[in-house]
Amino acid sequence: MAGAESLVAVLRRHRGAFAPVIPFDLAAGGATIFDLTSANRELEQVRIHDTVAFSEYLFERIAARELPVGVGRWDEDRVMYRHSPLFDAATERRSVHLGIDLFVAGGTSVHTPLDGRLHSFADNDRVGDYGPTIILEHTLDRICFHTLYGHLSRPSLERLQPSLAFAAGDRIGWVGDQSENGNWPTHLHFQIIADLQGLQGDFPGVAAPSQRARFLALCPDPNLILGIPGL
Repeated sequence: MAGAESLVAVLRRHRGAFAPVIPFDLAAGGATIFDLTSANRELEQVRIHDTVAFSEYLFERIAARELPVGVGRWDEDRVMYRHSPLFDAATERRSVHLGIDLFVAGGTSVHTPLDGRLHSFADNDRVGDYGPTIILEHTLDRICFHTLYGHLSRPSLERLQPSLAFAAGDRIGWVGDQSENGNWPTHLHFQIIADLQGLQGDFPGVAAPSQRARFLALCPDPNLILGIPGL
């Protein structure tokens, strides 16, 4: 996909120049990077479909480190998407993660990493879905693309207007809690999208394994912006 390849090249060229998406220096290291695949045998002992139990597992490990941030990886085939029938399909369950998850306390502020405008927003209010979601549109070196911010708080969607402009570093919202974020441990789902394919306020954050190559081409690695060591 030529457009996605151009976007990746542009993001690589600007690597290190983006504002933080959350108010922590992720590039300095120290975040807890989780393995949420079947290779992590610890998960066999965790009730990952119980949000409280899963949150305790995640945040106990985060608390053992100096930086209060956990990271869920891009292009990870996860065992956890039995949380909701949202991920079921007629023939194949969706399980390949298309964004990066930043596990932080509810209420943590969320910021745009570069100049942009509001493309669309929605409260995707189903168990296992994004909950409040914001999509921004950006142009960088004449390449247009979008960033998606999922699992926000409902106040994040207040007073939004079409095409509202944001400068790099501006706060766009806050991380939501379990009661409003689709019933997940508190985190931000951050995703880059080369082509929204006409969607508004929503875009798949998880793909079926058979569709992995197609969706990863549409949704390049968010770490090109976040710059987290060890991914």
